[in-house]
Amino acid sequence: MKISRAISIAAACGLAAAALSLSAAEAGDAAAGKGKNSMCIGCHGIGGYKTVFPEVYHVPKLGGQHAAYIVKALQEYKAGNRSHPSMRAIAAGLSDKDMADLAAYYATDAMQSAAK
Repeated sequence: MKISRAISIAAACGLAAAALSLSAAEAGDAAAGKGKNSMCIGCHGIGGYKTVFPEVYHVPKLGGQHAAYIVKALQEYKAGNRSHPSMRAIAAGLSDKDMADLAAYYATDAMQSAAK
């Protein structure tokens, strides 16, 4: 009985964390995000771009991604759970609001059209 209660509590915590990430992404200001994307556009704004540090890596386009996904990815880079050194350094300097704003910008209809 104690194990099923622990599993229920863990599941509830996971859902709460996902909801917080989603609400943070929804709270973003796309116009503010457009003004904050200078560190993103240099790599993510070039179609077919590949980086060579720390290895050859195809850089994904951000336009059209779901806002919650972008927020979660940036949080993971900031926490050190994703390993790309450049992204970890950039995410380290972003606040939760910055992440939400950038995510809102890249999830806009205009950015979705640009990604195609």
